[in-house]
Amino acid sequence: MQNNLNMNYETLCIKVTKIATEAGNFIRKEKDHISAENVKEKDLHSYVTYVDTETEKLIVSKLENIIPNAAFLTEEETIQNEQKEYTWIIDPLDGTTNYIHGLYPCSVSIALRHNDETVIGVVYEVGHNECFYTWKNGPAYLNGNEISVSGTQSLEKALVATGFPYYDYERLENLLQCLKHFMKNTHGVRRHGSAATDLAYVACGRYEAFFEYSLNPWDVAAGALIVKQAGGIVTDFSGENNYLFGQEIIASNKFVYSEFYKIIKESMF
Repeated sequence: MQNNLNMNYETLCIKVTKIATEAGNFIRKEKDHISAENVKEKDLHSYVTYVDTETEKLIVSKLENIIPNAAFLTEEETIQNEQKEYTWIIDPLDGTTNYIHGLYPCSVSIALRHNDETVIGVVYEVGHNECFYTWKNGPAYLNGNEISVSGTQSLEKALVATGFPYYDYERLENLLQCLKHFMKNTHGVRRHGSAATDLAYVACGRYEAFFEYSLNPWDVAAGALIVKQAGGIVTDFSGENNYLFGQEIIASNKFVYSEFYKIIKESMF
């Protein structure tokens, strides 16, 4: 089976998009049923609802039928496995805080790793019914249409996205210094509250650049691959490749990356 899988990431990816869309439909349907009684605080400013856990169970059950022996790395830990050749990385509801306040965006994020390489990435944004996806050596797509990162060539004409930390405030002054620069020297800064969606928006050219820290693998695994396959650049704050487990990420088009990276490196360390 594994040799066959290596030849059919496109077929697998299309199956995953259907699962992500089904999960997103469930999330959207349950939106009006969320109340304060349904919301639990996992950690400081980190929330979970029955929708998160039930969505994760739905996704896991469907993915188990695609690759029966794969492992799972999931935000809500509804399943735990040892590391294996294939690992699914899942955030069932990226943007829970938005969701419980009746806001979008929020998204389903599903990635497949083969050993140390991400080979499938799917991000389904619930509010706009938009499915972003790609696979190893394939193009990036939005709802069936091929996408690419922005062609904007200067940071002064760029729209920048970021996220704010929920608990790690030791670098807050550094972050504010960064934001001050981008506010003054770009088209503006946006903070939508879903890292997976932010990365997807870089991939389709809505943002020129995105950065954030205090992130987990399930926040970025799928979106990072989509950005790269759409022609973008993804690194950590040091310009290296430890963005999946290093808890910090930069994503941009190829034109603004150098200047964007330089400002973040100077400000965040």
